[in-house]
Amino acid sequence: MITWRRGEVVDIRREWRGAVELTVRIEDDGNAGASVRALAYPELVGRPEPGDTVLLNTTAQTMGLGTGGYALVVALPDRLPADPPAGPGHLVKGRYSPLQAVVLGADEQDSPHHDVLRDADDLGAMPVVVADLHSALPAICAGVRAVRPGARIVYVMTDGGALPAWFSMTAAALREAGWLAGTVTTGQAVGGDLEAVTVHTGLLAARHVLGADIAVVTQGPGNLGTDTRWGFSGVAAGEAVNAAAALGGRAVAALRISDADARERHQGISHHSLTAYGRVALVAADVIVPEVAEPLASQLVADVAPLRARHRVVTVPVDGLDEALRSAPVKLSTMGRGLDEDYAHFLASAAAGRHAATLLPPTTAPTTTA
Repeated sequence: MITWRRGEVVDIRREWRGAVELTVRIEDDGNAGASVRALAYPELVGRPEPGDTVLLNTTAQTMGLGTGGYALVVALPDRLPADPPAGPGHLVKGRYSPLQAVVLGADEQDSPHHDVLRDADDLGAMPVVVADLHSALPAICAGVRAVRPGARIVYVMTDGGALPAWFSMTAAALREAGWLAGTVTTGQAVGGDLEAVTVHTGLLAARHVLGADIAVVTQGPGNLGTDTRWGFSGVAAGEAVNAAAALGGRAVAALRISDADARERHQGISHHSLTAYGRVALVAADVIVPEVAEPLASQLVADVAPLRARHRVVTVPVDGLDEALRSAPVKLSTMGRGLDEDYAHFLASAAAGRHAATLLPPTTAPTTTA
């Protein structure tokens, strides 16, 4: 189930918040001497340095995975990190796996935020934009900022894709650019500014601890699918709609749309969106359809029809969103396709962000003194 290799760190290629990318020379298989690209999370395994021996999980590379095509550092056997300092926190993530880690949850008793979250159960009509793919995140932020550039956006990351938030260069760059106010990792996901047990407490922490005006809920990088109606990780988008509504939020459903994906099940409105919002979401959301040109416009009208029985289908104009998308501080990419290669995908996500921003109360002009 796991492909193991031992190697030596050759150099550090680059790093971002929570992650270090390495070149590692393999030592112990038929390709001994070959170099691989590897990723280490210093919070879990310590910080590798050139010359260190590392134990690698090379399963993703063996399988030829795109998003997760790194060898992952599991341990530095000759230079173990120091024991973490004693302190509060008893949430175990990656439970009973070899890399289970203890973190301080925003919602647990030892947290300084526990008093705030203990009885919290209301988002105060905060817009919650829900999407299937992680690639929607920067486009949603772009759409929000096109209307309300000062809005505080918090990313609530579910555990359907990558578990470490540190894996996401996108989230790190958005945070550095000021497009995100923070990240909350929920379920088995780990590494956010705040940790939470569930999407529900993740949303409450986003609102009441990080001061979010808008939350964006989606999985981390990577999307698991099986070409079946129900066997895909994005089904959790429907559950996120339910969570937002249960807490008094305003759910905004970003549709997964494409006119570039070669797979029929993802052309127009993806079957992922139709299942998640049409079957799993049990309460009404604002389902956002971008104003696009023919022939895609007619296809979207037909595709979205089954969702009208439960949801509020809102058509959103897209003027100005091209500039907003091109101003993103990260490269836009979905399934290996960039902005111009799968324009409709990013436009749909940006339209959802624009709509969410229109749901915010008007800003109050600052008081001036003569």
